[in-house]
Amino acid sequence: MNRIDISYGGQWYSIGNRTVDEVHREIQEGMAAGQHWLAVNDGEGSPRPAYLLLTPGVPIAVIPVPEPQDPPVDGQAPAFDDPDPDGLPPSWRGPRIHPDRQRSI
Repeated sequence: MNRIDISYGGQWYSIGNRTVDEVHREIQEGMAAGQHWLAVNDGEGSPRPAYLLLTPGVPIAVIPVPEPQDPPVDGQAPAFDDPDPDGLPPSWRGPRIHPDRQRSI
C-alpha cells in the first residue's frame, strides 16, 4: 500500500509510504492518550505537510488506496483482481458516539 486517503472535517488528506495497520495503531494509541496530532499531506501534486488534531468524537475515515494495475486487455475485466480486502479492519476500542448501543462485533 503506497497511499492512504484520510477524510477529516469534510476535507481530504493523504498519508504516504505507511501501512493501514501503522496508521490505525497510531490513531488508537493517540486516542488512548486523549488526543493526538496526526501528520498528513494536504494538496495535490506537491504535498504540503499538515497536522490533524484527533480528539474523541471527531470522525475520521482511513481509506487505503490500492495500487493500480495494468488496464485489462478486453476492457471488461475488473481493474483489481482481488475483490476481497486485505484482512479485517482493526477492532476499534475507542470512545463511542452512542454508548447505550451494543457493539456489533
